[in-house]
Amino acid sequence: MVNDAVINTREAFIEYKKISPAQRIIFLQTIAAEIIAVGPTLIPVTHKETFLPLARLEGELQRTTKQINLFAELLKEGSWVRAVIDIKENPAVDIRQMQVPLGVVAVFGASNFPFAFSVAGGDTISALAAGCAVVHKGHPAHPQTSKIVAECIVTAAKKTNMPPHVFAMVEGAGYEVGLQLVTHPLVDAVAFTGSYKGGKALYDAASKRERPVPVYAEMGSVNPVFILPGILRQNGDDIAAKIISSNLLGTGQFCTNPGIIVLPPLHDAGKFLNKSSELISASKGGAMLTGNIHSSYSHGIKKLQEHQRVRLAGKGIEANEDGIATPHLFVTDADNFLKDETLQEEVFGPSSLFVETNDKAAMYNIAANLQGQLTATIWGTDEDLKEYEGLVHILEDKAGRLLINGVPTGVEVTAAMVHGGPFPATTDSRSTSVGTDAIYRFTRPVCYQDFPQFLLPDALKDNNPLGIKRKVNGREER
Repeated sequence: MVNDAVINTREAFIEYKKISPAQRIIFLQTIAAEIIAVGPTLIPVTHKETFLPLARLEGELQRTTKQINLFAELLKEGSWVRAVIDIKENPAVDIRQMQVPLGVVAVFGASNFPFAFSVAGGDTISALAAGCAVVHKGHPAHPQTSKIVAECIVTAAKKTNMPPHVFAMVEGAGYEVGLQLVTHPLVDAVAFTGSYKGGKALYDAASKRERPVPVYAEMGSVNPVFILPGILRQNGDDIAAKIISSNLLGTGQFCTNPGIIVLPPLHDAGKFLNKSSELISASKGGAMLTGNIHSSYSHGIKKLQEHQRVRLAGKGIEANEDGIATPHLFVTDADNFLKDETLQEEVFGPSSLFVETNDKAAMYNIAANLQGQLTATIWGTDEDLKEYEGLVHILEDKAGRLLINGVPTGVEVTAAMVHGGPFPATTDSRSTSVGTDAIYRFTRPVCYQDFPQFLLPDALKDNNPLGIKRKVNGREER
């Protein structure tokens, strides 16, 4: 199954990479239109498979189609190819460069976003926009959803006369299918969203290939939040409500869930902690996406409960149902957090660990010893931020997205967005899986030297038939 899918997709890529941007734009727009058309049928199916609320799924479907059309707009504007032309007379030099597609991309969908990070999610769409062909590994948590969306892409390909098999989907619940896909010699890149264990296994397998290929794996994060003294004194209760609400969003099943909260050395921090504990204790749990995710969450909670220097400060209302995750809030001190790296491990679900500090140096030390993160947040007044400016510089080295006075959940799909970060948040901190820069995971630069005009790609021809912005002899022009 995997071998046939990859071979067919490779043959499709040879034709697809030649297709004009204008045709690719229509293909992407048609995918979005097909998904919108099946929405009334698709959303109830996904709701039944994932237990996610209908309103959440409706919003996510809109985000997904918006993301597809954003890439269509990127292709329409055209400058994403990064065309560079250098022509000199003495000595005679004619060198031109642009981005070209890598080839066949293996994409692994995520369980927690059945639309936006799944079959027609950002990985698949950015690869197709780049001119790559895609083999998608459907997630077993929502098989019917995956099949419906896959059919939308296949239908769109037929309607727009794309090469057959430019997109294919394979299925399988275990690791075997995924490993076959990643190690297939005709696969040129891999995109993955999921657990550290799964992502690292795929990365290791791809690294051991005779021809290693890039693996862009997003593997989770604890998304630390640092609260500074001044703003805590001014607005502690409001901040507590926002952070706890973010932590509980989607039953805590967001990769940007705030899992570590670092408190400043203040007596007011105790009041803030009490307020946060009250909010957690009054909260209800929710259904988790799969039995395995619930089991993993329960195991993580048990480890924290049994930790000698971690105390339980708040626990949500327990439900008498299987598969329901009860919210938890734990507390430890800075010394213990710094001594025990296991406290930085993600507990995927509605759980958070508050870390008490005695001084500014402890807060800086925690930041400096963090592992790589998707996000890092600072809450502070202007005076706080001036006094703790060094914290920003430390966190720049630790996360892909920094926030001031906000919550990390909710990833906007924009050109400026970075959804990535240093290892172990991802396997390549230079990339993003959200936003238009996601396309560069699946391209590489090619240089054309002394080519006749008729052989050059349109993006590099003297008359600029695409009308795109280019850098010519060091100056940008259109």
